This record gives sequence, structure tokens and C-alpha cells, in this order.
Amino acid sequence: MSPLDALWHALNFFAPALGVGLISALLAKLLWRRELKSVPWQRLAIWATAASAVALVLSLVFLGRDGKMLGYGAMLLACSLSLWWAGFKR
Repeated sequence: MSPLDALWHALNFFAPALGVGLISALLAKLLWRRELKSVPWQRLAIWATAASAVALVLSLVFLGRDGKMLGYGAMLLACSLSLWWAGFKR
């Protein structure tokens, strides 16, 4: 595998975490507009994306391969918990 192939492989591995993190932070800001008025969107997006990426890496380590539904479920749970922590826990 060439370095360029390895880079594309890593980017494609973390793409679901980035997409879920950004979209869920945006939807949280839209749905809970008044409650999250003082929390910047960037903070929510960073927390959600980081938690999703960590969950994907841990699921790869524990499950042995990428793309299992249990891993994606763990990513969604980690994203939800991080949004709650970053947005509502004060």
C-alpha cells in the first residue's frame, strides 16, 4: 500500500465520524435553539466529531474490523453523549 493509499484509507475510515459529528451538531443547534444559544456551534461539532472518531477506533480495536453495525451504533451513542455533555451540562 502506498502512502497515498494509506491516506485515503484513513480519511475514508474517519469520514462517517466527521459527517455525523457536523450534522448532529447543526441539528442540535436548530432543534434546541434557545437552550444552546450560548454554546458555539464549533464547540458542539468538535466534541461530537472527536467522540465519534474515538468510538470508531475503539470499535475497530474490539470488534476486529470496520463497518459493523455495533460500531456505528457506538459512534452514534458517543456522539449523542458528547453533544449532551458539551451543550447541556454546565
